[in-house]
Amino acid sequence: MVETRKNDIYPLVFLLIKLAMILSIATATVERAFSAMNIIKNRLRNRMRDSWMNDCLLTYVEKDILMVLTMT
Repeated sequence: MVETRKNDIYPLVFLLIKLAMILSIATATVERAFSAMNIIKNRLRNRMRDSWMNDCLLTYVEKDILMVLTMT
């Protein structure tokens, strides 16, 4: 669609196709975050404040990026 420049003629159709393609990725990311929150909350038994829980969740969800940062 982009190669034939039809995205300029039909911008709403192009937007709909683009949103349909990223929907599964966005849904999986949110599900992974909720799963991580359940793991963290069960381990620490609700004894943490929100800011500390956010820090723990960020490091758990983005562990791939964290591993790259710690190796360099």
